[in-house]
Amino acid sequence: MLKQLYPKEDWKSAYEEKEYQRLYEAGYRGIIFDIDNTMVEHGAPVNEKAIFLIRKLKEMGYKVCFVSNNKEPRVKSFSTPLGAEYIYKAGKPGAAGYEAAMKKMGTAKEQTMSVGDQLFTDMWGANRAGIYSVLVKPIGKKEEIQIVLKRYLEKPILWAYRKSKKKVH
Repeated sequence: MLKQLYPKEDWKSAYEEKEYQRLYEAGYRGIIFDIDNTMVEHGAPVNEKAIFLIRKLKEMGYKVCFVSNNKEPRVKSFSTPLGAEYIYKAGKPGAAGYEAAMKKMGTAKEQTMSVGDQLFTDMWGANRAGIYSVLVKPIGKKEEIQIVLKRYLEKPILWAYRKSKKKVH
């Protein structure tokens, strides 16, 4: 059960350009991003850093879609300036939002990765959908109470994940 929550990789942030280049060379063509605490602090608008990254990824050849459990006004206001597709009220960790994103991007599971900051929604959802999952450290410290509680529950799982990584290397 725990391994369903494990990411395939973990990065310091969603802004690791070299990692996207490496995965593009490995055949990935679509990226599904979470928004809050993955791309920007919770509730923050799109910023220059996000604009620059998405532009670079598109130039590299990636298709991009934002998948969020948030309501449409939040997700649309973030995605539209980036010229990216989006899925709102995605029902993560269910697979349907990820599948809808792949359909919008025209990518197969084997070509798609997902980048997010939470184990119980982002990693579990991506893994259930059969796509490559990348965990990033949350950007902001200020979070809603239900996310603070999830972070507390994530700690032993992250410990087990990191311990299992050390055995492999």
